[in-house]
Amino acid sequence: MADIVPQKAIDCAVMQGLPHKLTRTADEVEDAIRGGFIAICEDGRLVAGCSGASVLVEASSAICEAGQYALAGIETGKHIVMMNSEADLLFGPSLMPLAHRRGQVYTSCDGDQHGVIRRLVDDLELWGFDLVMAGNIKGFLDRYSNPTKIVPEADARHLDYKMATAYTDGTKLCIEMALLANALGLRTVRAGMLGPRADDVHDVFHLFDFESLWADREACVDYVLGAKPGGGVFAIGHCEHPYQRSMLEYYKMGTGPFYLFYRPYHLCHIEAMECIADAVLEGRSLLEPVCGFRTNVFAYAKRNLTAGDTLDGVGGYACYGLIENCGGGHPGLPICLAESVVLRRDIRRDSAILLSDVHYPEGRGDFELYSRSGNVLA
Repeated sequence: MADIVPQKAIDCAVMQGLPHKLTRTADEVEDAIRGGFIAICEDGRLVAGCSGASVLVEASSAICEAGQYALAGIETGKHIVMMNSEADLLFGPSLMPLAHRRGQVYTSCDGDQHGVIRRLVDDLELWGFDLVMAGNIKGFLDRYSNPTKIVPEADARHLDYKMATAYTDGTKLCIEMALLANALGLRTVRAGMLGPRADDVHDVFHLFDFESLWADREACVDYVLGAKPGGGVFAIGHCEHPYQRSMLEYYKMGTGPFYLFYRPYHLCHIEAMECIADAVLEGRSLLEPVCGFRTNVFAYAKRNLTAGDTLDGVGGYACYGLIENCGGGHPGLPICLAESVVLRRDIRRDSAILLSDVHYPEGRGDFELYSRSGNVLA
């Protein structure tokens, strides 16, 4: 285990009653593993590069470094499980084919909403339904939240301030739904999705016009805001078969042809274990960007910004992210690249920030790895 604050990893090992050693070099890591200890270190490269592990779970909150760790893990023969959705979105289309060429698994992690929705979609497609909408249930949304405004809520939930802000301003929601779209070949109806307010997930039938949304037979991602069950996810399936529809009505699923499937919970680290086991034991990925960048999440100004301002990325003071369709090409600045870049011009609040609007150092690692997916950088 690696953490930039090693005591956190030590506390984790102690909590689980696992023997552990603090290590500082690659040799010390290998010696600890051979001795039956959990090797704890500060440098993630030591974990990514060690020979004593068969799978790397990238669960940091870094983005650029996470891409480098995942790349190192692939190069040293590890399956890659991405619990870091930002790095997964930005680098997955580059990392996945590298892993495949080596016979290794690359996968998003289960337990967060996009992984749980994928399992729900797998079920309804197995049962013969066509997927119409992959849906999330979001509790609260404030596009202009920031790491100061969020302090009371974050402290109550023991969350990092930028992480809590990314949840609240909708950026994390958009990132997770983009991962799902890029794995299943889905689209968004508009930038940021529709996201109507609802009291209950069953309200979707009068909040969305599924006949119109399904007219071109192309499924989409979206969400409802404030609905019960909190923490749940949903999917809409379509079935025209008269016998199936009659039986589904008998099963109290409604008259159709659109049907709601939902789960009232997602269990994060608990559900992650099955995904890790599937990767290592079965060579199976739960969710990976096989459709490339069908969508991405692009930066929008949270406030009036001035030329020369330095952006502070996901969950910061400067910008929020909205999912948009892109098909691999889009002029926008991906929100996951919006850290420590400098504006070339003034940007008004709620306006899109384009790649051409920012200056970044030549050779920066996150931009280079992102460009390997065929993205053209301004």
